Amino acid sequence: MALTNLAKALIINTATNNKITVMYNPEEFKLDQGNTFAEIGIPGLNAPPIQYVRGRSRTLTMDLFFDTYESQQDVRLYTGQIVNLLNTLPQTKAPPVLLFSMGRFNFECVLVDAGQRFTMFLRDGTPVRATLSVRFQEYVRIAITMQQGLFIGPPTLHNITQGQTLSGLAADYLGDPGLWRLIAQANNIDDPFHIPPGTQLIIPGGGKS
Repeated sequence: MALTNLAKALIINTATNNKITVMYNPEEFKLDQGNTFAEIGIPGLNAPPIQYVRGRSRTLTMDLFFDTYESQQDVRLYTGQIVNLLNTLPQTKAPPVLLFSMGRFNFECVLVDAGQRFTMFLRDGTPVRATLSVRFQEYVRIAITMQQGLFIGPPTLHNITQGQTLSGLAADYLGDPGLWRLIAQANNIDDPFHIPPGTQLIIPGGGKS
């Protein structure tokens, strides 16, 4: 019986549609998922009851093998293509959303970690064999709608830095500096002009950044 070719694993940058074909398919990969629960403190109980908070995004981890000894090329020419997916894009100020695809398995994600281990070198020190340990985190697209000029979506957390103002945050997150009162009300701020740096604020209605 003829053997069919094994589907090659691809990492697709959805922002540019650039496709990176891995040199060798991973021998295995690990897919983790779970839930987050919070303990409810009630005095007198031996064990506190727990309450479901939210689901956790799935994570995909694997080791990718690269070998360029026969071609005498620097193996970083190949591993670097994947490591560079950690870099932020100028237009979004965030790393690109990716699609890891291998046969019928497709996983929309972002690259969280990439560790390179080099195990063979040419006489001049050029690395020609490497193992790349990568961890991808699931990317979940959330539709945000407009209602009376406001973004409706999950709240965002923001840590105040020196010089930031509520009107500036309203412009960045809500698209209108005049909506600063919404942020003040959501955080019970009495004096909007004196907010200590490091204060964590809730931005109501999600945001654009």
